[in-house]
Amino acid sequence: MSRLRALGILTVMALAACDPVDPPLQTSPRPLAAPVRPERAVLAQGPSEESRALRRYYSRLEQSLKSDGLLRTDSGEADAPFTAAELARNFERIALFSEYTQVGGRYVAQESRAQLRRWERPVRVELHFGASVPEATRRTDTARIQAYVARLSSVTGHPISVVNQAGNYHIFVASVDEQRGLGPQISAVEPGLSRSTVREITSLDRSTYCAVYASSSSDRPNAYVSAIAFVRSEHPDLFRLSCYHEEIAQGLGLANDSPDVRPSIFNDDEEFALLTRHDELLLRILYDRRLRVGISDEEARPIIRQIAAELVGTGPA
Repeated sequence: MSRLRALGILTVMALAACDPVDPPLQTSPRPLAAPVRPERAVLAQGPSEESRALRRYYSRLEQSLKSDGLLRTDSGEADAPFTAAELARNFERIALFSEYTQVGGRYVAQESRAQLRRWERPVRVELHFGASVPEATRRTDTARIQAYVARLSSVTGHPISVVNQAGNYHIFVASVDEQRGLGPQISAVEPGLSRSTVREITSLDRSTYCAVYASSSSDRPNAYVSAIAFVRSEHPDLFRLSCYHEEIAQGLGLANDSPDVRPSIFNDDEEFALLTRHDELLLRILYDRRLRVGISDEEARPIIRQIAAELVGTGPA
C-alpha cells in the first residue's frame, strides 16, 4: 500500500429537507458519546479476523511511519517556516479546490476548483462510538475531541462544541464489522444523504483510514449545514487522533490536500499527525469575515493576501 492517505473525502450534497432550528449549545462533564448499535451477531462473536487483521495492519503502519520520522506532533516551523505569500498560496490550494468530484453517483479523486465553503451556523459535534471501542478509550477520545473542538472554535471565532444530542456534525468511530451495519444510523442522523453515499461510507476499504462528508442545502450550496465523519476503531492511538484532527478540520471547509503545502496535515505524505500553527492560520483565514461563503478564487485572492500579511508579516512565520 502506498502512504497516500485517503482522508478528507469532502462532498457537497443538496438536501431537500428544511434546515432544523439550532438548539442551544450544550456542555456536560460526562462523556458525550452515543453508542453505535451493531448487529447482535457482531457483539456475540467479538471482532472478526478481518477486524483483528486490520488492527495489526494499522499498528504496523503507524510504527513504520513514526520510524521514518513521519506522524510528527510538533508545529514543524523549525524546519518549514513559511511566508505570508506562501500561506496565501496554501490557503487557495486547500480551501478553493476540491479533492474529490462526484462522478456517476460516486466520489473519485479528481481535483477541481471550488468556491469558498464553510459553516454559517454553530457546529455541534456529536460522537457515536461502536461497541468495539472500550469505555476507557471513549472517555479519552471524548476529552481529546472536546479540547480540540474548543481550540478550533477559538481559532476560527466560530461557535463549535461537542454535544450529546441534536448534533449536526456526527463522528462515527467503529470497527469494520460495525461499519457495514452503520447505514440505518447514518441515515437517521442525516436523512438527506443518498443511498449511494451511505453505501460508500459503509463499504470504504482499508486504504481509506477515515473520511468526512459535508452537506449543504440546495439554496446555499457552499454553506455547510451538516457533516458525517467515519473513523476506524482499529486504529492505534496516534493514528486515531490524527484522523480526528484532519477530518474535523476538513469538515469545517478546508476540503483539499496538496503535496506542496507544509507544515500541514492537509498533505497526504503523513509528515504531520496533528493540526499545526500553519493550519490554524488557514482556519483563521477561512472564517475571516472579509471573506464570504461562495466567493470565487479571483475575487478572494487579494483579500486572502491581505489577511495572510496581517497574520504572518513580511518574513517567515
